[in-house]
Amino acid sequence: MVTFEEGKQEQEVVRLRRKEEEDTVRMLAEKYRIPYADLATVPVNVDAIGLVPEPEAKAAEVAVIQKVGKKLEVAVRSPERSETKAAIEKLGRGGYSVERFLVSRSSLEKAWTFYAQVTRRGRAIGGAVEVAKERLEEFRSQVRALPDIAKLLVSLESKRTTDVLEVVLAGALATDASDIHLEPQAEERVRLRYRLDGVLNDAAFMPAASFKFLLSRIKLIASMKLNVKTRGQDGRFTIESGGTEIEVRTSTLPGPYGENIVLRVLNPKAISIGFAELGMQPWIREAMARELAKPNGMILTTGPTGSGKTTTLYAFIREVHTPGTKIITLEDPIEYHVAGIEQTQVEPEAGYDFAGGLRSILRQDPDVILVGEIRDLETAQTAMHSALTGHLVFSTLHTNNAAGTIPRLLDLGVEPAIMAPAINVAMAQRLVRQLCKTCKRSYRASDAEAETIRGELSGLPKGVPKPSPEGELALAKAAGCAECNGTGYRSRIGVFEILLVDDAVEKLVFQKPSDVDLKKAMAAQGQITMRQDGILKVLAGVTDLAEVERVVGAG
Repeated sequence: MVTFEEGKQEQEVVRLRRKEEEDTVRMLAEKYRIPYADLATVPVNVDAIGLVPEPEAKAAEVAVIQKVGKKLEVAVRSPERSETKAAIEKLGRGGYSVERFLVSRSSLEKAWTFYAQVTRRGRAIGGAVEVAKERLEEFRSQVRALPDIAKLLVSLESKRTTDVLEVVLAGALATDASDIHLEPQAEERVRLRYRLDGVLNDAAFMPAASFKFLLSRIKLIASMKLNVKTRGQDGRFTIESGGTEIEVRTSTLPGPYGENIVLRVLNPKAISIGFAELGMQPWIREAMARELAKPNGMILTTGPTGSGKTTTLYAFIREVHTPGTKIITLEDPIEYHVAGIEQTQVEPEAGYDFAGGLRSILRQDPDVILVGEIRDLETAQTAMHSALTGHLVFSTLHTNNAAGTIPRLLDLGVEPAIMAPAINVAMAQRLVRQLCKTCKRSYRASDAEAETIRGELSGLPKGVPKPSPEGELALAKAAGCAECNGTGYRSRIGVFEILLVDDAVEKLVFQKPSDVDLKKAMAAQGQITMRQDGILKVLAGVTDLAEVERVVGAG
């Protein structure tokens, strides 16, 4: 039995041998005039390492550790080996420019462990469903409203399961649905629903017999186990349409009448919105533009799942992205791939969590860092130290409003002395559905609606432009047409509130303020609440009062 002291001695011997190995490689790097790297402290991009198959990488003693566009960073053990030169040349013929880094054998072996993640990911996204562009256009012309999907499914009852799946998926793409829900409601029928602009809508019912084959088909392409029916499973596959790849996350859950399945459609166009198109009021957009122009500090966005935080953060990333800026993200998971930035994914099983991953990222000399979420004290402190040492940091936090950001971080244990100078702005947001421009109708507001709106307008801070509706108050309402699938709404827009951490708020942070204290500070800055932003959008005819109250709450 090894004693504690003997164990410590063995660890010290291993440490010294590793140090000796790294020192030797460092000297060789100077000889070859190649940059040296220790992969124990450098993040490895899973998407990058898969560019060279594992057997070839081990034979050539190489590992592709980072990929930015067509630029690769490749770790090599011996630059003079013929196998190594051949592997580098092969990457060059593929249109890549390669920067070599000399590493130790231990570093390479660490990098090669990431092939296990490549294999898992390959299994997860190995399935693909191809929807021909012509076929998709045909569906778009046929699906003018959700009931049209039901008609298509009825016409395919006797057709192949693959055709049924194609209709279900194409229906989602044609209606811009974010999620597909297939829910057994009884022994003989299954309900199909699409989430359009954040709200579930019934589309069709299908026979349970057809669903049985459809479920097996989805499980097969999503690399799920066909014989597992008593517990939930997760998987994913890809829709290939017109040269575009759209990932679909799948999830099953057992129910009383069979397995429920939800398909999350990760359409890249969902995050293609630019900074100017987010829906911020002009004065909020100007304030955020000033914050984005700063070279360092932290910008936090808050809100529940599905409130558009990811879209906003990627809009910020695109706004600050220039050829001379290095941007690295740390996400869980990577939902959307963005060209020109380095995206990494947390892998807790491999010891690459948010806190550890962030420390590794800092060694990569980034200018801008995106941390998917602040969940614990260690991540919060590391992110804020990054903001204090010359980095612009974006991240998210789960709070109900902008004023709740500071108390939440205090609850995590972050010291005011770190928090106050690190945070530039805290922002909260929600998504409200926009009225369909084709069918929205004008109407006279009821007395109750007029009283609610005028009450909110009277509470607007000084300096905010106040609409002054005189006489009868005219508003817009949903009607429903073919363009909006009969819902009366088409697409969503954000409602926002921000808290700027100015000198007054910074002093307040040291007093460990409550939400109420910070809301007063927001009002003193002339900031509006999300509800007030929603009311301004109601008056502009962008949305309606019922939608604002559904999303943000009644006053």
